[in-house]
Amino acid sequence: MSNTHERDPLFQYDDPIFADERLLEITHLPGPDRIVGRDDEMKSVAEALNPAIFGSQPSHLFIFGKTGTGKSLISRSVTERVVSEASNDGVNVKYAFIDCGEQNTEAAIVKTIGQKINEPETSGVSIPDRGLGTGDYYKRLWNCIDACTDVTLVILDEIDMLEDDEVLRKLSRAGENRRISESSIGIIGISNKIDYPDQLSERVKSSLSRDELVFPPYDANQLVDILDKRKDAFHDGVVTDDVIPLTSALAAQEHGDARKAIDILRNAGRLAKKQGDANVKERHVRAAKEKTEADRFSELIAGSPQQAKAILYALTILTENSTQDEFPTKIIYKQYQQVARKVDLDSLSERRVQEILQEQNFLNVIQSEREGRGRGKGSHAKHRLLEDPEIVKKVLLQDSRLGELAS
Repeated sequence: MSNTHERDPLFQYDDPIFADERLLEITHLPGPDRIVGRDDEMKSVAEALNPAIFGSQPSHLFIFGKTGTGKSLISRSVTERVVSEASNDGVNVKYAFIDCGEQNTEAAIVKTIGQKINEPETSGVSIPDRGLGTGDYYKRLWNCIDACTDVTLVILDEIDMLEDDEVLRKLSRAGENRRISESSIGIIGISNKIDYPDQLSERVKSSLSRDELVFPPYDANQLVDILDKRKDAFHDGVVTDDVIPLTSALAAQEHGDARKAIDILRNAGRLAKKQGDANVKERHVRAAKEKTEADRFSELIAGSPQQAKAILYALTILTENSTQDEFPTKIIYKQYQQVARKVDLDSLSERRVQEILQEQNFLNVIQSEREGRGRGKGSHAKHRLLEDPEIVKKVLLQDSRLGELAS
């Protein structure tokens, strides 16, 4: 009896462009030989974590830098090497990588760390998804850390999104407060907001001694090297010679963002495949840049209420129709009222619009700065878009209600 079966003609079985597209996924962790331009930063992270190899307390570390500068990549890569080296000496190091943009409450952080490091047959406890209070999750976490590890490393990506920094105090003081006695904890906090430590509560500032490290943006040459290291995601000869230099130059204009460069290259390959082309060319890269920016902006405002989108649309209209690129709240508010009337939205108060603008600033959708009016006259905020207004407008008009403005 034959095991062969006919292929479903609906699907494509031979990819003419990609040999291994996974190499261009943001979640892909490349081997050390594929990491470019971060030797000094890697050494600094390794220095902080080095004691863990011998089962000792590592230094806590805060890493700052713009998006796409390799902060998460280097943290994960060095941590995995620590885990591997420690195991050679019989030391059990485990780590939990947590995206605080998705899990930002104290209970969620503690539960996730516990679930990632727990070995129920060793610890004798389980960490359920729900049903326990925060205090109970902590009790089980301390049990797991002592029973299952010699050192636990906790990487908190986008640490500035934490709802409450109390978890930092409790983790950093766990040994001192005798919550754990057989193990130790190291914290790596990652943020693109260099002033994040100023926002910490006084209790955390006094208890969390740490090293700090700033990652600079990549330059165009480093971006070329990074993309060259991932070129084997494509079949040989598919990528024309001008593609990687162009992709790198476009990403270098945007603060040397390696994540964006990789996104553009992947989208260029997908566009070439979709259009039935045998090669990835310059035109695919330029089209991919626009798609990448639109995708990223869509991700940033996903789930934003229509009022927030209407306010962003007002700022976009002002930016398009003016030679300046930043505007005070009062001017944006007047434009927003016109937008709200056109799409039949109730107008919010100017104070509420100011609050929403601050929220969008926190989310890195816009940039807001306070500007003094002169002695004794107070200050006011000015706001500007961080993305091309054409891209912002295109994304916002996809909203069912704001879409009426396009007609």
